[in-house]
Amino acid sequence: MVQKDGQVAIEEPVAKVSSSPAPVEGVAAAQVGEETDTETENADTRRFLCGVVEGFYGRPWVMEQRKELFRRLQKWGLNTYLYAPKDDYKHRMFWREMYSVEEAEQLMTLISAAREYGIEFIYAISPGLDITFSNQKEVSTLKRKLDQVSQFGCKSFALLFDDIDHNMCPADKEVFSSFAHAQVSITNEIYQYLGEPNTFLFCPTEYCGTFCYPNAAQSPYLRTVGEKLLPGIDVLWTGPKVVSKEIPVESIEEVSKILKRAPVIWDNIHANDYDQKRLFLGPYKGRSTELIPRLKGVLSNPNCEFEANYVAIHTLATWYKSNMNGVRKDAMMTDSEDSTVSIQIKLENEGSDEDIETDVLYSPQISLKMALSDWLQEFGVPLQYSNRQVAHSGAKTSVVGVPPVVTPPSLNAATTVTTVYQQPIMSQGTALVVESPALPKEDEKKQSDEEPMDMVVEKQDDGDKNVNQILTDIVEAKMSEELKPMDTDKESIVEAKSSETSMQEDSGNDIAPMQTDEQVNKEQFLPGPNEKPLYSAEPVTIEDLHLLADLFYLPYEHGPKGAQMLKEFKWLRANSSVVSVNCRGKDSEKIEEWQSRAAKFEEMCGVVMTMFTRLSNCPNRAILYDLYSYVWDIKSIISMVKSFVQWLGCRSQSSAQFLSGDQEPWAFRGGLAGEFQRLLPIEGANDLFFQPPPLTPTSKVYTIRPYYPKDEASVYKICREMYDDGMDDLPFASQPDLIGDRLIGGLLSLSLDYCFVLEDEDGICGYAVGTVDVTPFIKKCKHSWIPFMQEKYTKPNGDKELSEAEKMMLSFHEEQEVLPDSFLANFPSLIKMDIHKKVTDPSVAKSMMACLLSSLKANGSRGAFCEVRPDDKRILDFYSKLGCFEIAKMEGFPKDVIILGRSL
Repeated sequence: MVQKDGQVAIEEPVAKVSSSPAPVEGVAAAQVGEETDTETENADTRRFLCGVVEGFYGRPWVMEQRKELFRRLQKWGLNTYLYAPKDDYKHRMFWREMYSVEEAEQLMTLISAAREYGIEFIYAISPGLDITFSNQKEVSTLKRKLDQVSQFGCKSFALLFDDIDHNMCPADKEVFSSFAHAQVSITNEIYQYLGEPNTFLFCPTEYCGTFCYPNAAQSPYLRTVGEKLLPGIDVLWTGPKVVSKEIPVESIEEVSKILKRAPVIWDNIHANDYDQKRLFLGPYKGRSTELIPRLKGVLSNPNCEFEANYVAIHTLATWYKSNMNGVRKDAMMTDSEDSTVSIQIKLENEGSDEDIETDVLYSPQISLKMALSDWLQEFGVPLQYSNRQVAHSGAKTSVVGVPPVVTPPSLNAATTVTTVYQQPIMSQGTALVVESPALPKEDEKKQSDEEPMDMVVEKQDDGDKNVNQILTDIVEAKMSEELKPMDTDKESIVEAKSSETSMQEDSGNDIAPMQTDEQVNKEQFLPGPNEKPLYSAEPVTIEDLHLLADLFYLPYEHGPKGAQMLKEFKWLRANSSVVSVNCRGKDSEKIEEWQSRAAKFEEMCGVVMTMFTRLSNCPNRAILYDLYSYVWDIKSIISMVKSFVQWLGCRSQSSAQFLSGDQEPWAFRGGLAGEFQRLLPIEGANDLFFQPPPLTPTSKVYTIRPYYPKDEASVYKICREMYDDGMDDLPFASQPDLIGDRLIGGLLSLSLDYCFVLEDEDGICGYAVGTVDVTPFIKKCKHSWIPFMQEKYTKPNGDKELSEAEKMMLSFHEEQEVLPDSFLANFPSLIKMDIHKKVTDPSVAKSMMACLLSSLKANGSRGAFCEVRPDDKRILDFYSKLGCFEIAKMEGFPKDVIILGRSL
């Protein structure tokens, strides 16, 4: 049974899905048969709070996502949602401002939706940035703000003082002896003013062990909180650290003694707002289920990306259920056979009366397997959140007053359908969901199961006076306002009702929204023998999801497959000398081992690329959009690493250097991608590793590999096509190899160790070539390459005006200028690179440059340069975007060439 608004609600039936945790009661909830119709304040009967806190920094979730969250929380047996998005500016930065009419409607809709799903909605406010505790006007403003929210139907509250300055203003110092006394004083006053609600949370400024001075056990701040804070107020705590790898039982027992109450854990184990390159898809881990009887609750503050939290919340629910009664003593979790067998018994008997007797152990690995198995089903369901935007009404918007107006009889109907503005409170833009007619009870339940984001049906009774009154206030305010920004969308709402409602009502079936019956029944098109085959996309597999979770596991560890890839790359890099081109005393056994492990590593990289392709083509675009930038990032770095391993296996020198530069810690990205970056020779070249994903997700994958002599014709073709691009005639038609011979022929022949090609499904579409030291390279050219070219191309007559082709031929017969030694000391390596115009992905060029520069730096280069014609604006722009800068002219530089350089 779940207590809800002073009434006993009938628990939802458990879904018979073996891999989903069944709904459960709180640890301290009253037993069935002992409950009454009245709420009690007794701590012994208060239920265990377990659920989600939306408390991260960054763009808040939209309303659709929050209601989908409530549905999942109910399905998995969790019971609490704490509203505390840092970027809702009326929650934190401008906490004094009252909510407007539109914002009030959104909040009421959200609170009502939480109630319908049996989820306790806790509204948090964070006034600590600039409140003056001793000013009664400030206290009254805070009371007025919470009064307004309570009128929306909210019955649970939280007061947060996290992430603020410890220093008090002079006015507060005159009244309060310490910062803790000031916070406790206002918290107690607000708690009592609100009628001592069943759930009232307080977040201290010292909210974890590392923030306590001098430590948790000796902190005067925590001691004051424990002694002065009223006993009905619960305290939030993140554990030993802000992001705690583990939360030991002993640490909770220690802090509980100081606080004189069991804390509620605000768990940041899956939070990723502190690193834009990290995502956490691993299981809930590092918290023994023996903690459950020692806590008042656990609230997960997960990833900023809503759809990325399926595993985090699912595994939290499994953890919670594994010791739901809080009566069994739990040993620390291991991967032993006993614990595995125990959890498997739990899964097979889920929902039976034996659960309580046997489900006392929790296995993160099996919990992850359960979550991924359930999540896999979501990838095949087409879903894309509404993105139609409705403007804010701005400063002119009416504010919902307190108290509300009297409710007219027309709003006392049993069922009210409310238009929902799908927008986080105070975030930018809002998506509009069209009103739907009231449904019969059976149809209503069906639609609720299939389309949880399309509408919210608020079930009201005569006792819910406040919500009805506020709705009346909103209706009257909207009726009285004319030509507000919200009104500009009325026509679109009418059109949506007439043209889209029928399609939205049928969105639960498998027919695409724009298909007619005639189109559905029409025979599928089959291409002929010489026609292009139909595009087919492979579905995401369970192996893909396990790999995805391993690549984006947890803050302090990688998953098994991610860790294995990292280990293999480190070994291949450390032992590359055995396969280097100049290695003396070849050891065939070591070479065979290296090549075998390199082949396996390349196979692992290929699996990552396949996972990326399948995920990019999945029907559930909501999941894809939340994951895509991260998967794109890991795909890009894995592609570079794979190319570098291929280069190590056939072109590296035995003296290859892999010294890590003295970089600042913020120079590197986090997670597995960051670790791979730090293992490449150019680990500090962040501009090349910063590769934002395309605006429209694509599954296209390019391959970068070492150049081989058989590739010469294809590379020459790229040179010719890109050089001729934009020319009206083809001046080189009679000499098809001339451009390639002039630009890159010598490098391909004499500097094979530093040449790479770019491939797609149609073949080679780009190249990156270079030489580690241009001085000996020029000498080799004079002896072996130039004579061959002079023989191939006859010297043109210089007495007449020469064509472009003749100028190139003449260059083979002229003395080549040598750059000054002072310049070559810092930029010894020559590079040349180009990509076919059909390649529109800018990240490909960065990856190519990263591979080329990594090979050069590994063999000792300090810098690279390239030579560009002044009139070639395209290639000048191309190199500039890759971090090359123009070198100031110095004595000895060619007059008709621009020199661009890049330090390594």
